[in-house]
Amino acid sequence: RPDAADTVKRLRDRGISVHILSGDDPAVVARVAAQAGVDPALARGGLSPRDKLDAIEALKRQLGAAAGEAGSKERGGVAMVGDGVNDAPALAAADVGIALKGGLDAAGEASQVVLMGDRLHQVVDALELGSATLGKIKANLAWALAYNVVGIPLAAGALLPVAGVALNPSAAAAMMAFSSVAVVSNSLLLRATRFSTDTASAGSARTGSTAAPQPQ
Repeated sequence: RPDAADTVKRLRDRGISVHILSGDDPAVVARVAAQAGVDPALARGGLSPRDKLDAIEALKRQLGAAAGEAGSKERGGVAMVGDGVNDAPALAAADVGIALKGGLDAAGEASQVVLMGDRLHQVVDALELGSATLGKIKANLAWALAYNVVGIPLAAGALLPVAGVALNPSAAAAMMAFSSVAVVSNSLLLRATRFSTDTASAGSARTGSTAAPQPQ
């Protein structure tokens, strides 16, 4: 795919190890891996659906063992990107299965994420959107907690004996409505999220550069 090399680079920049599991001829897979920037030692060809499934399970065990040695209770996750029926078992076994639009049969059924644009760079977009969503969730929880820590004692009249300050029911209801509006508005800002692939595309358009197509 034309965007394979750029996608691999962006994933590796995020500290993600990229593997290739393919049923194609090993020599072809090795050549494509070199062009895409994948470590040849992490590119395997001539695999059956069962072999791909075993490879995913082995990666999960490997990460689990590494987490145990580091004293961590959580291991790293394994994501699988595929677009064919032969990828379905591995997609189902992975922590996160990602299917391309062209694989909306068994692959789509076995996946948690379907990339409707059918572009590999959307894998990075999905990661960035997930991180941005998690950030919004944490921000909304922090805002709601702080807001209620202040607002509930005021509404209960905690300051009434000391400062003579209290919220009447109408003001308290208005403040709760404002809190909800603030949380929803903050969440809607996700629509303005700019992905790194969008920025890179804009830069390429300004400089007139193009990416060399990669063999599929």
